[in-house]
Amino acid sequence: MELKDLHPAEGSRKKRKRVGRGGASGTGKTSGRGMNGQKSRAGGGKRAGFEGGQTPLARRLPKLPGFRNINRVEYLPVNVGRLELKFEGGDVVDGASLVAKGIIKHEDALVKVLGDGELTKALTVRVDKVSAIAAKKIEAAGGKVELPC
Repeated sequence: MELKDLHPAEGSRKKRKRVGRGGASGTGKTSGRGMNGQKSRAGGGKRAGFEGGQTPLARRLPKLPGFRNINRVEYLPVNVGRLELKFEGGDVVDGASLVAKGIIKHEDALVKVLGDGELTKALTVRVDKVSAIAAKKIEAAGGKVELPC
């Protein structure tokens, strides 16, 4: 077998329809577009999403879902259970120590300690925010909360 012997499978390739090439072709004169009207003209037809003159769905819907408050302050959550695993008794929990332990990525990120988990070690917590339950757990374990850092 040689390159010249290769042919596509029978029926897999269709010939292009050549419109406007005389009446005998079957698609002569109006080229399959019918008589008059918008769709018979060159460049005619309606754009995608056209709804007959009424306001299209894309314009009736709001631009973005919901509402985004530009003044919102995002805090990285850290649970007391995580502090129990990563820190020893008497340690100071602040941005630098959280980065060193691999809990957060950036020292200047805003951190809030939350109350999920148990704490048995006395820690000094110097972060941006501490929830009420987390503060109770830290103080019950003999630690102290210093706000803000």
